[in-house]
Amino acid sequence: MDNNTIKKLQAIVGEKYLVTAREDLLCYSYDGTGMEYIPDAVAFPGSAAEICAIMELANRELFPVIPRGAGTGMTGGSLPVAGGLVLVMSRLQRILEVDVENQVAFVEPGVITGQFQAAVKKEGLFYPPDPASRDFCTMGGNVAECSGGPSAVKYGVTRDYVLGLEVVLPDGRLMQTGVRTAKGVVGYDLTRLFIGSEGTLGIITKIIVRLLALPTHKKTYLVLTDSLRQAVMLVSEILKRGILPNTLEYMDQAALHVVQDFLSLELPHRTRALLLVEVDGDEKSTEEQGDKLLKLLADRQTYPGILEVRQAHTEKEVAELWKARRSISPATFKLRPHKISEDVVVPKTKIPQLVEFTEKLSRELDIVILTFGHAGDGNIHVNIMVDKENREEYQKGQTAKRLLFEHVMLLSGTLSGEHGVGITKAPYLSLELDKTSLAIMQNIKNVFDPNNILNPGKIFSLKSN
Repeated sequence: MDNNTIKKLQAIVGEKYLVTAREDLLCYSYDGTGMEYIPDAVAFPGSAAEICAIMELANRELFPVIPRGAGTGMTGGSLPVAGGLVLVMSRLQRILEVDVENQVAFVEPGVITGQFQAAVKKEGLFYPPDPASRDFCTMGGNVAECSGGPSAVKYGVTRDYVLGLEVVLPDGRLMQTGVRTAKGVVGYDLTRLFIGSEGTLGIITKIIVRLLALPTHKKTYLVLTDSLRQAVMLVSEILKRGILPNTLEYMDQAALHVVQDFLSLELPHRTRALLLVEVDGDEKSTEEQGDKLLKLLADRQTYPGILEVRQAHTEKEVAELWKARRSISPATFKLRPHKISEDVVVPKTKIPQLVEFTEKLSRELDIVILTFGHAGDGNIHVNIMVDKENREEYQKGQTAKRLLFEHVMLLSGTLSGEHGVGITKAPYLSLELDKTSLAIMQNIKNVFDPNNILNPGKIFSLKSN
């Protein structure tokens, strides 16, 4: 990117909102993976019109453009692997409208997810998608990755709440997709095409989401077990009994160990796994669901591995449990300096087999592997802990990743439930997708972005692009 191009970009966004100094570029060179790629420049556009102008210039002069939310992604989706211009969406942070009567909201992509949830809560409304990074991640990033979270077991993921989008295409054109109504089937569903496309097809500048009425009651329970198998077997049993929790989270012993500091409660020394179960709704349904759950868990003859069941009775106790759950990922670095973070999904009945396989991998390769996550929908986070400076250990980690993916396919699962493909999973796509599917996806990318300037190297490697 030469000086002439830099001047043209400055003319579009203003000198204040374009940075090229190396110390500034470093701040936008990494994400949740810990990998680092330094861009040539970083721009902070203030409007869709500015983004249109930037993309027209990029398409003409053929430099890469990489959209970036908060950089919390776990697969390298916002990394400038081919250099170029990083577009940081932090200035586009307005909640444009909350239509209480129709339960619809209009937001810009830089809005922090947790702040948006807090804003609609004041109106008695509820936006369910709740990734662990919700206090930092952005709505635009969530749409680009189709983020999920603990509440997905009952409420679904981001795609289930996006009604429409405003998107800037790679050639600078602005387009609208979708509707602001509950139904709409006119033409192809382009909204769904952009959701989860990881910023490779267009840049999101406005999001229309549907909202729900805020649940009035909630009950939170902790289930401690003496084995991993007992904990994960309980997941299917809970759901089979007609109990539909808004949260059904799982932690193995290693995960419990790293978050012990966040928990004031003492755990029985035989504790090997934990389930965090939460039910919500109106007062009557919440009581009924809670009673059903406690009745199931009281059957120690059928479920002898249950050590203890505790209910959180105060807001402070609930907050403590959730702080522990949301702190697992950063706390894992107590064990090793680096990690290979995966978010595989298997059918719920196959969770025991998946967990047993990760334990076997850990023993055979002599590396630390943690499992935790959204057991209610089969989305298990597998953290393979390594030291990248230890070449042998890092290679063991990569071997574990490959074997994990192959086993997930044998269990009829998928490689990613919410983190996306980015660059870390791109080499493994052929394990899950057949040649025809890959070719069609590549053709879609070529239709939208024939010059491959928008977030190159993501989903498809630079070589395949």
